[in-house]
Amino acid sequence: MRHLLAAAAGLAVLAASGCSAPAPPRSAAVPAAPTGPATLPAPTGPHPVGTTALYLKDTSRPDPWNLDAKARELKVTLWYPAEQRDGQRAAYMTPKESELTLKGGRIAGVPDDTLSKTRTNAVKDAEPAGRKLALVVLSPGFTKPMSTLTSLAEDLASRGYVVAGIDHTYESYATTLADGRVAECLACDSDADPGFGTGVVAGRAADVSFVLDRLPSTWDGAGRIDRSRIAMVGQSIGGAAALATMVHDPRVRAGIDMDGTTYARIPKGGLSRPFMFIGSPQHVPGGSDNSWERDWKLLTGWKRWIVLSGSEHQSFTDVPLLAGALGSKPAYGLLTGERAAELTRTYVAAFLDQHLKSRRQPLLDQPSSRYPEVKFCPGACGRS
Repeated sequence: MRHLLAAAAGLAVLAASGCSAPAPPRSAAVPAAPTGPATLPAPTGPHPVGTTALYLKDTSRPDPWNLDAKARELKVTLWYPAEQRDGQRAAYMTPKESELTLKGGRIAGVPDDTLSKTRTNAVKDAEPAGRKLALVVLSPGFTKPMSTLTSLAEDLASRGYVVAGIDHTYESYATTLADGRVAECLACDSDADPGFGTGVVAGRAADVSFVLDRLPSTWDGAGRIDRSRIAMVGQSIGGAAALATMVHDPRVRAGIDMDGTTYARIPKGGLSRPFMFIGSPQHVPGGSDNSWERDWKLLTGWKRWIVLSGSEHQSFTDVPLLAGALGSKPAYGLLTGERAAELTRTYVAAFLDQHLKSRRQPLLDQPSSRYPEVKFCPGACGRS
């Protein structure tokens, strides 16, 4: 029982971290018996999914966290429509990354390699398919490896998008670099410093712009990308980085912030490109985080502000899907991992289909009886 309690407490820590307002107390995990390796839900689109990894080095700037590094090294994971359904499934993370992620989240009572056994759906290094594909950049929450957004990435790729997920080095518990070194979370020592969030999102915006610069010359399939149709989606500080990137890089046509407190200031003239907030009840008007209310007034183009009842900070990631493997389950009243993933995938894809594929999505205009958890703000969601 001691181990199960440790696992439950650890999952709550893993769920609450991410540089945003704290999750409500009810989000704590409940002890349960581990269920074995987690399996990510199958993608919902018509295309098989492939994935591959790129390792990029930006020699124009030093690393902001490692003072000994004269260049910024990044790992970029790509997911994309593929020619084949059969083949070796990609690893969710390495055993070492699993060990460090569990240690960072203070999760005990399960084997160190538990997360590395998570079953994914994408075929490793599969041949890409399609042409003139829209590109979606993904940015994870603070301390989280990019792999914690795999379910969303696989689903978007199955719907015909190329997805570029960025591991922002030294900002997560574990990032394996090109030479096999595993970079740990140096930034975790600074997260209480004044101006920390502002600095992180500025650095991530620079990471994204560099990746957009380099992608055509580093991936053989890059010619399939329509570079006039680029969006960015992020969770927690990654969502804040989506807004920061759009302020500074006009190539990003649309963006989504999933439950992230924002830090970058929008110019007084406003931001006219499409943007959507989607979050947990802490982000209702008058809630514990007022950054969305501040920024809402300066979003002058198409915009939506959606709150999911029963969600918490990590409901927009794979973390709830991993709970069973870690010997825990959500507290009463919280969305299950499967339902949270369905809602996140559905509304993110609807936004991207409307703004990158010009396919109007009535789902984004009014509440749906299929998704009663979804509340439209600021007027109809109320304060919880």
